[in-house]
Amino acid sequence: MSFTIHGTGICAGIAIGQAMLHSHTRLEAGHYLVPRSQIAEELARFDAAVAKTRAEFTALRETIPANAPSEFEAFIDVHMMILNDSTLSKVPRAIIEREQCNAEWALKLQADELLAQFDAIEDGYLRERKADVLQVVERLMLALGGQPGYVPDITDAGQSKILVAHDLSPADVLQFKQHQFASFLTELGGTTSHTAVVARSLNLPSIASLHHARSLIYENEMLIVDGTQGVVIIDPDPQVLADYRLRQHQIELERQKLRRLRTTRAMTLDGTGVELHANIELPEDVAEVADAGASGIGLFRTEFLFMNRDTLPNEEEQFAAYRNVVESMQGLPVTIRTYDLGSDKAIDGEQRPVLQNPALGLRAIRLCLTEPRRFQIQLRAILRASHYGKTRLLIPMISAAAEIDQTLHQIEIAKQTLAAKNIAFDPRLEVGGMIEIPAAALALRMFTRKLDFLSIGTNDLIQYTLAIDRTDDAVAHLYDPLHPAVLHLVALVISSANRTGTPVALCGEMAGDVKLSRLLLGLGLRQLSMHPGQILAVKQEILRTNLSSVRLLARRMLRIADPDRMRAMLERLNAD
Repeated sequence: MSFTIHGTGICAGIAIGQAMLHSHTRLEAGHYLVPRSQIAEELARFDAAVAKTRAEFTALRETIPANAPSEFEAFIDVHMMILNDSTLSKVPRAIIEREQCNAEWALKLQADELLAQFDAIEDGYLRERKADVLQVVERLMLALGGQPGYVPDITDAGQSKILVAHDLSPADVLQFKQHQFASFLTELGGTTSHTAVVARSLNLPSIASLHHARSLIYENEMLIVDGTQGVVIIDPDPQVLADYRLRQHQIELERQKLRRLRTTRAMTLDGTGVELHANIELPEDVAEVADAGASGIGLFRTEFLFMNRDTLPNEEEQFAAYRNVVESMQGLPVTIRTYDLGSDKAIDGEQRPVLQNPALGLRAIRLCLTEPRRFQIQLRAILRASHYGKTRLLIPMISAAAEIDQTLHQIEIAKQTLAAKNIAFDPRLEVGGMIEIPAAALALRMFTRKLDFLSIGTNDLIQYTLAIDRTDDAVAHLYDPLHPAVLHLVALVISSANRTGTPVALCGEMAGDVKLSRLLLGLGLRQLSMHPGQILAVKQEILRTNLSSVRLLARRMLRIADPDRMRAMLERLNAD
């Protein structure tokens, strides 16, 4: 009998196919005593499992496809770091010796203790890390049982299959990429979980937060996945199936039509030009930028050059990466953001304390300014790349004028160092700041005096304004870009920047949401930066927009507090 379940849509579109259930290991283990004379042998068995799991992660990194999303390596590195931590690689050994128990039981005891600590913290961001720990422990359990780390039940997958999983680890994701599923569904995760990041990178309609989906869906059962609505239809009747196949075909035709707009300039019906830039993580993403017809790169997230490795990239390696991107854009602007690493991410072999609120800790520009030697390396590399094309430098997470002053001082030191060595750079390199903290939006004047341009980072701005962890599906429904406070801050930044003649862009998820394009244009925004796959759809909306008719409605929306009225007004704004 046909029925539906609801979750959080993480990538729009429609997928139709048969369910393939992804089994996952549960933390269950038998308990038996090990004679004192055999403890050394049991310790060796545990060490062998750790070594085997470490080798699996290493092999996975080496076999990542060249065209795979850049996040894959980062996910695997996180799991390698968890495995190498003494809480998993050493503490179970002590339990084996103390309790004279088998390795599986010792690992289970330690895992239960670790997972209980995560539950006690009840922090959304750390809840995502709890899933990572669980996945590493599951692989260790498999290794102790002599089982391979790969799950064998997806070898016959293909584009007609929809993966249904409790959660997906980096190893699972690699298989998902190689077997080309039509979609995937997960019981856990939010809009910014690992699975969501991968879904958007692969541009596949998928849904997360489908609690108990694996107990409701049978193997090979026919499914319809509506990623736009966040709905899964199980065992649809023939009429519903035919209707969705027609919708799927229409979506594909629309995508083909959008391709015709690649070289069309983004301009409103009344002749106002809009700049559509792309967000990238690694130099190889430039090919997708060119394919989308972007007019520049509005956000180069350089932290991905740092995260996917055991050692830091030196100045020459960073310079080569930045220069590659700048030259590939052939004169179009490239905005390079200094690394947005944080206290929850270990780099260069460092172990930083785990905080209850890492999003509020030592991260982004705060971290850069506490490590000037490391910061100088990146600044010199960016400056050197600026000699080869139009380059701009973007500072993340600014909140105080002192941070701007210190950053500008560091940039001046880097310039002097290069000049003393007769190394070429653009002495007029523009420097901008990301407005993603409410304090920065409310005190914008002290930044516009010192910076050449601004970029609104709505992902963090919404999170900090509404005190909502966007990775926590328990409060995901409260993450609202149309909240009056959010709209007022965005409008304030845009109007203040326009009044002072400071160029302003928006590079968060709101930029790629077609439903919000006219609203942002009506508020005065003229530059947006988004994932390359979203550019053509947003461009089409711009080409259909008459600014004179949306300005008044956009301003009226700033006076609305009722959510239902707000959405009704948005529908009116978007009506042709």
